[in-house]
Amino acid sequence: MKRGSSILSWLLGLLFLGLVAAWFLLTYKKVERSVELPPIGEASFNPLYALKLSLRGVGQQVLSRQRLQLDAVPLGAHDTVVMLGDPRSLGQTDLEGLERFVRGGGHLVVGLPEFSESGQGTGAEPLSGFLPIQPVVTRSSCLLRTTAGQREQSLFCGAPSFTLEDDAYVAAGLQHPQGHYLFARFRLGEGSVDLLSDMGLLTNDQLADAGNPEFARQLLTPNWGSGRFHLVYSVDLPPLWRWLLEHGWRALLPAFLCLLLWLWMRAQRFGPLLPAPQPPRRSLLEHLEASGEHLLRYGQLAALHRALLTAVQERLRRRDPLAAALEGETQASLIAKRTGLPASDVRSLLDTRPPSDAHDFRQRIARLIDLRKRL
Repeated sequence: MKRGSSILSWLLGLLFLGLVAAWFLLTYKKVERSVELPPIGEASFNPLYALKLSLRGVGQQVLSRQRLQLDAVPLGAHDTVVMLGDPRSLGQTDLEGLERFVRGGGHLVVGLPEFSESGQGTGAEPLSGFLPIQPVVTRSSCLLRTTAGQREQSLFCGAPSFTLEDDAYVAAGLQHPQGHYLFARFRLGEGSVDLLSDMGLLTNDQLADAGNPEFARQLLTPNWGSGRFHLVYSVDLPPLWRWLLEHGWRALLPAFLCLLLWLWMRAQRFGPLLPAPQPPRRSLLEHLEASGEHLLRYGQLAALHRALLTAVQERLRRRDPLAAALEGETQASLIAKRTGLPASDVRSLLDTRPPSDAHDFRQRIARLIDLRKRL
């Protein structure tokens, strides 16, 4: 009977496993899904990395760096410089070097500096010396542009626009229907300067959008195939304190809280106010000797004898409480057994009568001291 029940249990278990397997096979569907992984390596910190790979893919010479470094990396006569950062962070020496580079045949691609709501720049505009522009803070809507494949391309969505001075000459440009420019190319000597209201079109996030590669190709046309491309993706790094406030607060805040907790644990706890401790008395023994000599000089033998006898009795209560609680012969015999002195001597030493004279005082004091040491 038990064997049949065991076989039935096994069969039911196998049936259940078979049903689960059949359900999984009938309902399981293999689906492929693409997951965008975070960028690693140079792509994680270089926003012009995609442009760099695109240019190298078509056979162009490309140099990418964070700073301009005109002294370390000289610019050729037909090179192209693409600056992603704010040009106002450049020094006067770099600005003069860029102007000489453009007038000698170079091509510079730079973005419009940020302006305040009042329409004025936050600092001295470094390009105002050779770019006749006037900033307009108004954010524009998307500019629709038709590409070669008859596709509409949206550019400069929400980017600030700029106007030109009356005597400005524009070789090429894109103009908003309201009359403001979003992109303009200025001739300067033998070279040219391209000014964009938004440099984000050339970054990794937007370069692959529809129409942006074609626009980037047209933007880099002037010196295409004639020299090298210099991609400067960060004109100047922010100060350390600013970087820590923007990105390091996730680590600094827990560390600050741990520091406060540690200081709270190590802080001194203040209790009730206590009186100041008395300074140590270095000559206490001298005071006692002087007090004893004073009492002895004025015949206070009984007081001195009584004080020493009280000290001996307190020592006896601590060492032998039973003997201290007794009286008479019984007490004297117990103390004699403990100290090794005759019982008669112990009885005379514990006598509370005051000494009769100075000789008797000295004898009884000496014997009491000996008895106190033996206890």
